[in-house]
Amino acid sequence: MAKKIGPLDIYNYLPKTNCGECGEKTCMAFASQLIERAVKLEDCPALKQPNFVRSYNNLKEMLAPSVKEVIVGVGDKSVKIGGEEIVFRHELTYFNKTAIALDVHDEMNDEELLARVRYVNDFCFKRIGEELTLDLVAIRSTSKDPDRFAQCVSKVLCESKKPLILCSWSPSVLEAGLKVVGHERPMIYAATKDTWEEVGRLAVKYNCPVVAFADGDMAELKSVVKALESLGIEDIVLDPGSHVEGKYLANTFGNFVASRRAAIWNKDIGYPLLGVPAIAWLSGEGAFKEAIIAAIMIDKYADLIILHTPEIWALLPVITLRQNIYTDPRKPVAVEAGLRKFGNPDENSPVLMTTNFALTYYTVASDIESAGVECYLLVIDTEGLGVEASVAGGKLDAFKANEAIKNSGIEKEVKHRKIIIPGFSSRISGDLEIQSGWVVFVGPRDSSGIKEFIEKKWVGLA
Repeated sequence: MAKKIGPLDIYNYLPKTNCGECGEKTCMAFASQLIERAVKLEDCPALKQPNFVRSYNNLKEMLAPSVKEVIVGVGDKSVKIGGEEIVFRHELTYFNKTAIALDVHDEMNDEELLARVRYVNDFCFKRIGEELTLDLVAIRSTSKDPDRFAQCVSKVLCESKKPLILCSWSPSVLEAGLKVVGHERPMIYAATKDTWEEVGRLAVKYNCPVVAFADGDMAELKSVVKALESLGIEDIVLDPGSHVEGKYLANTFGNFVASRRAAIWNKDIGYPLLGVPAIAWLSGEGAFKEAIIAAIMIDKYADLIILHTPEIWALLPVITLRQNIYTDPRKPVAVEAGLRKFGNPDENSPVLMTTNFALTYYTVASDIESAGVECYLLVIDTEGLGVEASVAGGKLDAFKANEAIKNSGIEKEVKHRKIIIPGFSSRISGDLEIQSGWVVFVGPRDSSGIKEFIEKKWVGLA
């Protein structure tokens, strides 16, 4: 197993001047932040000096992630995959979320083809403040005709706002597509033990990332990778094969796990992994099985997956799972604290309170909006914790709530002095009344009950 790098390993290569120009108080603190990826080597001005070139290069090599980061596309129209350095998320965090591609093929009619491309362009689902999208379009050559494939690629290129993956087992077909879109740095799929040299030379010529493929044979996959590396190719993606049935399914995920562990622990063939849940359609399984396979592949280290189904009921669980896994476990997802207005509240409108945990806030906000309640919502800074956890952990108490009331400006917005707090924070109600001088009412434990609470009780409370 590879030795884990610590702050002292990095500190030995730093200037040790504690100048503070990097924004940290000491070089040791800067070393710790480098491990966390909170700062970059370039943030240290001293490392840019000629006498530190060797130290800079050593640090750059030392800090390079075990799984190489590969970029598909160019500029704003690009996607990063890989770049990971841990097997288990709780050890640090995952950095580049699994990219999701939707496939098209060159035997589709123009209407269907362009409709799917626009679907990828426009797909956006907002959840707890983050926009969840699809990331790439994978173009498959089912005709095996280079000219037809090139025409299809041209049509997709004109319409797509996302990076492309060119998919064919034929180097001549891939070359036809690259002549159209090579300047956009698409990914080319795939190089095998029989085609690695031809496909590899295309990757070199067009400076494109390339997929190395071997179906269930890790030794063969490693051999293809080494062959591509011999051509000077650095941007490689691994496809160990995707199967959806029986022992072959177990082998597929076993190979995914083995590949990632080998990259992280043994520093061996450290490249991103690609999975193809769309293979479920070839087996006649359909969208349900495809969604299950996609979810497992995301769980088991896939950096890029290719899907076939556009069904929203199948895509939403997949993109939601991806969001959850790629949320930094060190930083609770939080929104900015402060006073929010819903609708057009006036001086007699209700005042409610919640925490700044993003899931809590957006759930409460959604319930208020769907209920059509015009009110003020005071969002307390609880360092990203939910109501029950923040009360139990001392992040939400009467003192903090009182300070939030005083600093929010709510006393200038309403003439009454009454506030509704969440049911799970009932224990602070008495102290809050004493400290703030406001009348505190304990609301429902679940925000879905806000509408009924307001309709039945606020008239009397106000």
